[in-house]
Amino acid sequence: MPVLSIKVDESLSGSMRLDAYISQAENGMSRSRLKTTATSILLNGSAAKLSKNVRAGDIIEITWENPKPENLEPEDIPLDIIFENDRVTVVNKKQGMVVHPAAGNWNGTLVNALLFHWGKAAQSLDKNENSPLLRPGIVHRLDKDTSGILITAKDADALSWLQNQFQSRRVKKEYIAIVCGRPKEPHGSIKTGITRDSRNRKKFTTTDPDKGKFAHTLYKCIACYGPYSLMRVKLKTGRTHQIRVHMKYLGCPVMGDPIYGKKDAVFDSATLMLHSYRLGIRLPDSNEFSVFKAPVPRRFKKVLKTLHEKYEKQAWSYE
Repeated sequence: MPVLSIKVDESLSGSMRLDAYISQAENGMSRSRLKTTATSILLNGSAAKLSKNVRAGDIIEITWENPKPENLEPEDIPLDIIFENDRVTVVNKKQGMVVHPAAGNWNGTLVNALLFHWGKAAQSLDKNENSPLLRPGIVHRLDKDTSGILITAKDADALSWLQNQFQSRRVKKEYIAIVCGRPKEPHGSIKTGITRDSRNRKKFTTTDPDKGKFAHTLYKCIACYGPYSLMRVKLKTGRTHQIRVHMKYLGCPVMGDPIYGKKDAVFDSATLMLHSYRLGIRLPDSNEFSVFKAPVPRRFKKVLKTLHEKYEKQAWSYE
């Protein structure tokens, strides 16, 4: 069974209930999940109840059951294949598709689609029942409502190779985004820490670079249209919600972002305007650096057309 280890932050003043602290910790879990899946909880090496108080420096260890379906079913879901060989498949993930199965989303995911597309070959990726590879071949993720390039592995060796590329930060990741607002500078570098929001576990927030998980984002404004901007964003790290959090930090939340932005008066029906546009990586069995691109989505073209028409006299390009 998986074991989650959490060190209570040294900045904690006084004490806090163990379950309350875990629920707001960066890599923690909700109280309801604790109650239903935790099989053992240790505080500084001794068994502890959820009502126990924790203090700065304490070590919490949680052994928990990783719920997964008895059978992960292949599903005949159309995929937009950008590139494929006998080791990898590069897809253009559509907006609204969850990458891998999790509670509430056991079906209709990219993994279900890949299992069907690959056939039985994918089953060899998950020989160990305790393996994290409930999501066969998944090397990295995109949020449900983020579209674009995503590379997957067709065998265990390819998976290890690609994971190493990501972990050593040798992968080039570039996104495009339409944001609400104009950055003060047309290009720049954002370096912060990112940590889970203590008041809402679904959100993340920025903090000092030496706290939380370090996150580094490069941005460039391609064009401005009145109070909106088309941005090119490059990730130097890969944190959950990184671009969305950093665009909010910049004062320019991504259009259509229900978590970090507000409903836009002009584009009130807009969905998340964030797209993984380009991915550069060295493939298994190759000495060459490969670059893959996902076409600009229709939803982007529709919004940009409206922006051109509505703010023609207030628009300018930096390129």
